[in-house]
Amino acid sequence: MTQELFDQASWEREPSWDDPAPGPRRWPFAVLGGLVVAGALYAGTAAWAGDRVPRGTTVAGVDVGGQGSGEARATLQRALGDPGSLPLTLTSTAGKVGVEPSDAGLSVDVPATVDSLTGFSLAPADVWRHVVGGDEQPAVVRVDEAAFEKVVEGARGELDAKPAEGSISLADGKVAYKAPVEGTTTDVAGTAANVRRWWPAQESVEVAAQKTPTKVAAKELERVRDEFAAVAVSGPVTVAVGDKSFQIAPKDFAPAVVLTPAEDGTITPRADDEKLRAIVHAAATKAKVEVKAKDAVVTFKDRKPTVAPSAVGTALDDASISAAVWPAISGTQRTATVTTKEVQPEFTTDVAKKTLPKEKISTFTTFYEAGAPRVHNIRLAASIINGTYVPPGEQFSMNGILGERTPDKGYIKAGIIRDGRLAESYGGGISQVSTTIFNASFFAGVQLDAWQAHSFYISRYPEGREATISWPDLHNKWTNTTDGGILMEVTTTDTSITVSYWGTKKYDVEATKSARYDIVQPKKITDDSPTCKPQSPVPGFKVDIGRILKQGGKVVKTSSFTTRYDPEDDVTCTTKAP
Repeated sequence: MTQELFDQASWEREPSWDDPAPGPRRWPFAVLGGLVVAGALYAGTAAWAGDRVPRGTTVAGVDVGGQGSGEARATLQRALGDPGSLPLTLTSTAGKVGVEPSDAGLSVDVPATVDSLTGFSLAPADVWRHVVGGDEQPAVVRVDEAAFEKVVEGARGELDAKPAEGSISLADGKVAYKAPVEGTTTDVAGTAANVRRWWPAQESVEVAAQKTPTKVAAKELERVRDEFAAVAVSGPVTVAVGDKSFQIAPKDFAPAVVLTPAEDGTITPRADDEKLRAIVHAAATKAKVEVKAKDAVVTFKDRKPTVAPSAVGTALDDASISAAVWPAISGTQRTATVTTKEVQPEFTTDVAKKTLPKEKISTFTTFYEAGAPRVHNIRLAASIINGTYVPPGEQFSMNGILGERTPDKGYIKAGIIRDGRLAESYGGGISQVSTTIFNASFFAGVQLDAWQAHSFYISRYPEGREATISWPDLHNKWTNTTDGGILMEVTTTDTSITVSYWGTKKYDVEATKSARYDIVQPKKITDDSPTCKPQSPVPGFKVDIGRILKQGGKVVKTSSFTTRYDPEDDVTCTTKAP
């Protein structure tokens, strides 16, 4: 180190007195000058480009590249200045609707559009765009917000979509799944922003929309599908009853499965107990595991009774069904053990014997002309009803016993009343059977359930106390409210029908009748139709009927009803015989 200090070669060379002195440094000035020139060129370029649209620039498909601002305004004004020539379709996931831009308050601001493409700028990006060329640029769109909102609100029917709820069920014993679809509600402000951005370059503009969720989310439906439904239909449920058993297939128990969503959108699978019990009972009966109780049956021959005994039945216990079968449906353990119980008959042998008829409790007779076609129908219906036994508490239905009156059953055409005029139909005449039964019921003191008087008064029947009948709507029904069973004895002669009730007398019955009132006179009608039937005039009127029920001479119950008759018009037929 010390040696290096004394080594002459290592010393800095001193300048010679003969060397010229160094001059000033000039390169910084050269660089600065270059920058000034470049800046001047850059500024000149920016100034030159400031009044021109970058080449290659288009607005809504209109080429304005390289044009001066004035020329570009003229070009865009011709192409975009008239909103009526610029179609617009708003689209959504629900649909689409064509919009008249002028109605929606839309227009292209041509000067503002050109201003956005021109003007002096030293920003490198702007200068560079002029050098290398522009591209597609949006137009400046003006929107009258009130007009636009009015148009969009009017188009919601096509643009908005209500949410479509999904569903899950076990239809036919298979998992039926339908995914939910969210709804959409068009957002006016967002849609206006989309139009500003894309129109008129694009004829179709998708609206901005807010999602409307479904009540039940897809995840909840999928959970129920995977965790419950798939398990429920995986196989039949075996119902074990003592040493017997039977199976219920998914398609059979599916109607009892309830998958109704709660208010919070959750689904808790459950059973409709009433339906489930009915399904299990039906399957048990089919498998002969369950036997219905048998009521006693009373039959008569010459009013002498025979009682076929009742029998106790066996049924599955309802509480046991609910407790055992549903867990088997919803779980992997597919066997339900169910207990049974005895089922007593409603009409036991003992009750049947104790309530056998003891006496005649009422009888009534009406009359008719011999030989008329209607007499055939009266006798046929009477023979079918004769011997009918109505246990205590049971209901009699005349239509239920006779059914529809048809030629196949032996009925023939005879006179009826249709729409206030005489006509013909199969079974015509059995209204007399109905009227006679009604009066026997009236005086037996039973509960009168359903009856309807003829539309106009017929003199062979008790005034106000009669009952027509027609299949399937006009009925004659009554319920046995006496203390014993009632045997209906229905007999006929050539000129009469008599209905007698045999049972246990409970009431002494009296009938009352008011004078006629609200009299309506008939009209005169001339009819030339080939189906015309002449009618004699009978006034229409109203009459009040009362029934008094007594026991031991004391009144225990009263009731009344009003019968209204239309006038029977005076009809003259003018049709000439062929």
